[in-house]
Amino acid sequence: MRDRQLQVDINSDMGEGFGAYRLGDDAAILDIVSSANVACGFHAGDPEIMAATFAMAREKGVAVGAHPSFADLWGFGRRVLPHTAGEIERLVAYQIGAAQALSTYAGHPIRYVKAHGALGNLTQTDRGVAEAVTRAVKAVDPSLICLAIALGFQDRIAREAGLTVKSEIFADRAYTEEGFLVSRKLEGAVIHDAGAAAERVVRMVGQGAIETVSGQMLKTPIDSICVHSDTPAAVAIAAGVRARLEESGVGIRAFAAPA
Repeated sequence: MRDRQLQVDINSDMGEGFGAYRLGDDAAILDIVSSANVACGFHAGDPEIMAATFAMAREKGVAVGAHPSFADLWGFGRRVLPHTAGEIERLVAYQIGAAQALSTYAGHPIRYVKAHGALGNLTQTDRGVAEAVTRAVKAVDPSLICLAIALGFQDRIAREAGLTVKSEIFADRAYTEEGFLVSRKLEGAVIHDAGAAAERVVRMVGQGAIETVSGQMLKTPIDSICVHSDTPAAVAIAAGVRARLEESGVGIRAFAAPA
């Protein structure tokens, strides 16, 4: 991969505290990534944290997006909560609106939407949920980009709806043979070794494919790479991924950066 024209985005979840509680080293991660997915108050975040996170991202030149989830503070948005399709549309629309308001207040408006946790996983595997989230984005602001899990339902459905879609892979998550994320309930679902995560990302970007647990490569566009900010090795993994990509001749640029 010596072509300097090859570019990819690195994103991470930000603002995932609540009140006096904080999770992750946002300042350190923001020095590494090119896009920040900001929690909107349902799995984490509140007006103070959101405004501060958007402002810090602005200062560091990092693009920002809304990171809506199920209303699940206790479970950090990682539990599947029963909702109708209409309820999902409205809870996503509500959170996009909150992110638009506070990002505008901070002088750094959001440019995309990425669903969080259990809701995000369902957009990959459940057509109805993917359609509901897509309808919410389109209804609130069709100029917003959908950051969707590669090879998932939303990746296809949002394109069919006429929205701009960017396909995402995960640096620190294992994939099944179908290209789905391995459940966090299973051993090996989260990759904690910074070196292994970085080498794996270089392979995936180089081949334009998702690497499954067996080593199979599933072809897909790759526009963005997610590195989670809430794991013990988060900063090391993010730094390692960026360094190895740049060493391989891949440039880092926000997919939502102004033209």
